[in-house]
Amino acid sequence: MDGIGNNMQKKAAELERLAEVLVTGEQLRLRLHEVKVIKDRRHHLRTYPNCFVAKELIDWLIEHKEASDRDTAITIMQKLLDQSIIHHVCDEHREFKDLKLFYRFRKDDGTFPLDSEAKVFMRGQRIYEKLMNTENTLLQTREEEGGTYERALVGSEFIDWLLQEGEMAAREEAEQLGRRLLEHGIIQHVTNKHHFANGPLLFQFRMNFRRRRRLIELLHERSRCIPESHDSPFCLRKQNSDGGNTSFLS
Repeated sequence: MDGIGNNMQKKAAELERLAEVLVTGEQLRLRLHEVKVIKDRRHHLRTYPNCFVAKELIDWLIEHKEASDRDTAITIMQKLLDQSIIHHVCDEHREFKDLKLFYRFRKDDGTFPLDSEAKVFMRGQRIYEKLMNTENTLLQTREEEGGTYERALVGSEFIDWLLQEGEMAAREEAEQLGRRLLEHGIIQHVTNKHHFANGPLLFQFRMNFRRRRRLIELLHERSRCIPESHDSPFCLRKQNSDGGNTSFLS
C-alpha cells in the first residue's frame, strides 16, 4: 500500500477548502430563495430573473448575524464572487459593492463552471447522501491497528457497494473513484497513512456535507470543527416549495 505524501495532503486540504466554499455558497443560495431575497427584478424595462440586490443582501447578512458589519459582509461576498459562485448580472463589476447592483448565483443562470474538481466534489456529495439515506452497514464503528474509529468503512466493501449501486461498472473504476475522492479531501484513511485501495483498510468521510456552515468561516483559513453530527436536518438536497432551484450538488 502506498503512503500519503505531504504534497498530496496539502493538495487535498486546498481542495477541501474549495469544497467548503462551494457548500457554504450553496447553503446561502437556498436560504436566500426561501426568504425571497433572490427573486425576479426589473430595471430600465428589463427583467433580471433570480437575482439579489447587493445592498439588500448586506442588510440581510447583518440582520441575521452572518456578518458583524458591512465591510465584513462585503469581504464574505467577494470570496463567493472570486470563486465564480456569484457574479454581477451583466458581468460589469469584478468587485462586490455595497450598492443597488444586481448580482446572481451562477447556479441560478447555468453559468457555474463545472470543472473536473467540481465534478468530483459533486460525485462525492451524492455518494455521501446515498450512504446516509439508505439502510446499509458500511458506516460503522470499526478497529484498525488498535484504534477505534466511528463511521468508518472498509475499502473493499465500499467498492462492492459502488458496484452494487451502479455508481461504477468495474472494480478498477470504483477503486479509481475512491482514490479521486481521497485526493480531493472528501474521504481519508483513518490515520492518514494510506491512499485508497481495494482491501481491508478503513476510511472515513472528511467532510460532513450536511453541517450548517456559518458564512464567517469563509474568512478563516482553517475552520473545521469535527467531529460533528452527520444527522443535521439541513440537507443540501432540500428543494423549495416551487420545485425549482434544486441544489447544484443534488
